[in-house]
Amino acid sequence: MIVAGTTLNYYLDDKINRAEILFPGVGCFLIAVCLASAVHSSNAADNKAKLMAQGIDTSVVKETLPNNGDPENGSSGTAPKAKFGTADFLIEVEKRRSIKVFGKSTVIGLVITFFAGVCFSLFSPAFNLATNDQWHTLKEGVPHLVVYTAFFYFSVSCFVLALILNITFLYRPVMNAPKSTLRAYLSDWNGRGWAFLAGLLCGFGNGLQFMGGQAAGYAAADAVQALPLVSTFWGIVLFGEYRKSSRRTYILLGSMLFMFIAAVGILMGSSGHRKD
Repeated sequence: MIVAGTTLNYYLDDKINRAEILFPGVGCFLIAVCLASAVHSSNAADNKAKLMAQGIDTSVVKETLPNNGDPENGSSGTAPKAKFGTADFLIEVEKRRSIKVFGKSTVIGLVITFFAGVCFSLFSPAFNLATNDQWHTLKEGVPHLVVYTAFFYFSVSCFVLALILNITFLYRPVMNAPKSTLRAYLSDWNGRGWAFLAGLLCGFGNGLQFMGGQAAGYAAADAVQALPLVSTFWGIVLFGEYRKSSRRTYILLGSMLFMFIAAVGILMGSSGHRKD
């Protein structure tokens, strides 16, 4: 995502960012992504070992988990909350998932993630083209879109696509998720506040990214896409991820975070000034 998007933006912006700084930053991102894959693999092995130590086989555990009846709120029982990093905690998280992961192949998830990465790598260059018209698609004398106007249409298209996808997956869910209806969706507001907050933060972050890209180059603005860095931090602090993992996982995790921090700093240092 970062490699493709940053490279495209670098050439679209007529190389206003300093290549001798920009591409080492891209290289750090690429190393961090490889380390992230290793962290995930190591942590998955740790989780499997925790479950096996309790006599739980992840290939059949999805068939033996009790039905909680509500994939959003989990079990309605009064059992004490499991401690982070334990096998009981992993099972508790699995019960709350609408799409189960125990015993599932990772191939489908990797394909979906790859497709998402392609989309993320192209949306920033597309916005760059919308505001600067490097391909000269506008007629002579027609002014370019300002960032705010382009961001409005960007947001409208996100809203329309979200409606289409959500309504489709309500009635035709994927990966054995439970079916629902539009009426049930509108009448259930549990957890929707967090979803609204996530949308506000995402929109605010995208708007600032586009404004920064217009001022200092979209390639440098891609630094804000250090999503794994921030999400991993909150995952550790709030959601107990990587708790009670192996030494190997902690070493890989520390290396990954270090490379992401280095990449963000280097990319920010590559910023330039757009010509009038």
